[in-house]
Amino acid sequence: MIILKSPREIEKMRVSARIVAEVLEILKACIRPGVTTLELNELAELEAKKRKARPAFKGYNGFPYSLCCSVNEQVVHGMPNSRELVEGDIISLDFGVVVDGFYGDAAVTVPVGRVKPGVLDLLAVTEESLCRAVEASVVGNRLSDISHAVQSFVEERGYSVVREFVGHGIGKNLHESPQVPNFGEPGRGVKLKAGMVLAIEPMINEKGHQVKILSDGWTAVTCDKGMSAHFEHTVAITENGPDILSKL
Repeated sequence: MIILKSPREIEKMRVSARIVAEVLEILKACIRPGVTTLELNELAELEAKKRKARPAFKGYNGFPYSLCCSVNEQVVHGMPNSRELVEGDIISLDFGVVVDGFYGDAAVTVPVGRVKPGVLDLLAVTEESLCRAVEASVVGNRLSDISHAVQSFVEERGYSVVREFVGHGIGKNLHESPQVPNFGEPGRGVKLKAGMVLAIEPMINEKGHQVKILSDGWTAVTCDKGMSAHFEHTVAITENGPDILSKL
């Protein structure tokens, strides 16, 4: 069942999502060679606490950390550890909080120092695919119009779309209906209505789309060791067009 949110509930979600955006901006500024993902996790927890927000991921289905840190070929759900970032890495930061009973969720992928031009292109294409998905998030469109906006854009540029992980509805729960794939033909699925709030999150691979889960039970990686990028926004669908809640 898809739960439509009232304007008042959307404003509550904007509070949560904006905190996520603020924390991600702080984390981005700290990305440099020598920093560990565990240090980033601790900083995310500290900044959430300052804002009286509870990290959404910690304890969720047993996940032990507040921040998902996915480095290079890691696609999503990377677990923070003592590994130091090095020049040329990329790192995806996925963070969520809950405030006053409502969740916000967003992700960015950041280069560590100087990276290869091709890697910068992967990041730019992934972020632009998110923008195009948001543009398709209008009343009257179908859910798969969002999916198709991502897939058609990235595949034309030689990249691939992860199938195993998708976006989702969000509200009083971190994950709600509907699922929001990043692939598919247009014109399919439910009609988009005002009051829907979606976490739209393209996960795009440098090479093939196949992924596997590591022995920790969480970290997803590309099977061919190609790099992977991930961008996400919490987006409300309104009569006046898409409203990105997780932006500064």
